[in-house]
Amino acid sequence: MTLVGTAATVVLLRDGADGLEVLLLERPRHTGTFAGAWVFPGGRVDPEDYAAAGSLPPDLRAEPRSPAEDVPAARIAGARETVEETGLVLEPDALVELSCWVPPLQAPKRLRTWFFLAPAPDGEIRLNPGELIDSAWLTPDAALELHRGGKMLLVAPTFVTLTLLQQFPNAAAALAVAAASAPETYSSRLLDGYEPDAVIAWHGDEEYPADGAGRPGSRHRLVMRGSDWRYERS
Repeated sequence: MTLVGTAATVVLLRDGADGLEVLLLERPRHTGTFAGAWVFPGGRVDPEDYAAAGSLPPDLRAEPRSPAEDVPAARIAGARETVEETGLVLEPDALVELSCWVPPLQAPKRLRTWFFLAPAPDGEIRLNPGELIDSAWLTPDAALELHRGGKMLLVAPTFVTLTLLQQFPNAAAALAVAAASAPETYSSRLLDGYEPDAVIAWHGDEEYPADGAGRPGSRHRLVMRGSDWRYERS
């Protein structure tokens, strides 16, 4: 199944009493994309976002382009979706590239999604009715613990991003490292033969497809059994 578009996700950061905090939003439990999951603000990149960035959407381009050329439009979409979903106003230039996520072939809706970090602006959160039902500022540790306890449903990109953010003591440190680093691409592949676990692998794992397989014994995967998830990377 081919990719059907591009999306943007914004990880808002602030410093709380216990360290770095992120904003998570709860989707309605019985309908819509990621029903019942806690996610970061974001959504699909629209043709208007490409127009605002001075470019054409992929399906209107005469020549194929690098996925990275979609970043300006994704940055605009991320700021737009953030204000639509939370009422918090961001300047697109404040968004710092973090990663790019490509869903596995089995996913019912395949959107290449750019993840950005951004410092949280001042303002009161006003959730978009019908699209979101709750919000919370949490440390990555607290969010992951709620997930493992079955009290907060996360999806794989959110879980991995929170795991990676555990290393940073504050928002400034996370933003500085992201700004100085190339965004990593997570092109996801589901591995067979691990039932009852579900296992997603990425480049560098020993079982990733042959065009990018890692060294024997190397790990870059998410192992999921119920709410007991483990991100393994060697």
